[in-house]
Amino acid sequence: MKAQLILENGIVFEGKAFGYIEESVGEVVFNTGMTGYQEVLTDPSYYGQIVTMTYPLIGNYGINLDDMESNSPKVKGFIVREKSDYPNNWRCEMELEAYLKQNKIIGLEGIDTRALTKIIRNYGTMKGIITVKELSKSQITQKLKAFHNKNAVKEVTTKEIRKIEGKGKHIAVMDFGIKENIIRSFKKRNCSLTIFPANTSYTEILSINPDGIFLSNGPGDPKDLPDVIENIKKLIGIKPIFGICLGHQLLALSLGGDTEKLKFGHRGCNHPVKDLYENKVYITSQNHGYVVTDLPKDMIKTHINLNDGTIEGLRHKKLPIFSVQFHPEACPGPKDTAYIFDSFIKIMEGEKTCQGIIA
Repeated sequence: MKAQLILENGIVFEGKAFGYIEESVGEVVFNTGMTGYQEVLTDPSYYGQIVTMTYPLIGNYGINLDDMESNSPKVKGFIVREKSDYPNNWRCEMELEAYLKQNKIIGLEGIDTRALTKIIRNYGTMKGIITVKELSKSQITQKLKAFHNKNAVKEVTTKEIRKIEGKGKHIAVMDFGIKENIIRSFKKRNCSLTIFPANTSYTEILSINPDGIFLSNGPGDPKDLPDVIENIKKLIGIKPIFGICLGHQLLALSLGGDTEKLKFGHRGCNHPVKDLYENKVYITSQNHGYVVTDLPKDMIKTHINLNDGTIEGLRHKKLPIFSVQFHPEACPGPKDTAYIFDSFIKIMEGEKTCQGIIA
């Protein structure tokens, strides 16, 4: 079935719809990974977004039920140059199209995804509509104007407190859209986890007397979460704190820093980041549209993005607090920076120096 992607700047791409055939509106972004489309689809940080894959052939190893990063796809739409109709992999349990159809996600194939990516790079991230209908200009304007992603965290956070038993350190997790591999990474280190909804008060979090507090990844603009920021402020100085992605941004805002929206964001599993203290470069997995700009007073940079120089890691000068913008849990992507989870364990154990994280 013929379909269109209509961008808010008026550019239209014509292709073919697949998956669940129903119109969708979202923020159009691109991911530069060559593999990992299944993890991308199910990453809660993509909530509200129409994701374009720059690699031309998607779906060739199918879908399996073990590599999900959440319980369902979170994207608003999925754009590919060509989808594979005949996946070939011993772990394949389902075809990509069937998976999207089952989860009511529309796909679009047959467009020049490299050209679309170039437009986003030149004009910046923008809203878009995937539709099989002919829409008038007024309909397009109305649909685009009505879309927003301000409630994204509310939609993806856990609805009730979850507990995962372990024999190691007890971590209170503030869930803003946590990826399953973050949970797996802590479980691998024998941690006990109590996962709280995003809007949980600081008093309830502290009532379990955790060894440390983790601020998870998640979708949207951190400035849309003023209540969460106020909660984090009240946790600072009481327990060790570690943040990833949105958690990193929220921590910076809580300490008096600032954030801003990137022109087109960092999304993919091939982004170079330099650890300033180890003087090493790592290839990282990333998925974010916002970045920390102004450093909080008592924080210093630990990592930078080598593509654009943006801040990728922070630590507090005096307190056991640190954060990273990239995803050390990967999935998809390299696991070169998984040592950061070990650093958090050591910090909770009272160690003062962990590979440049805490001095």
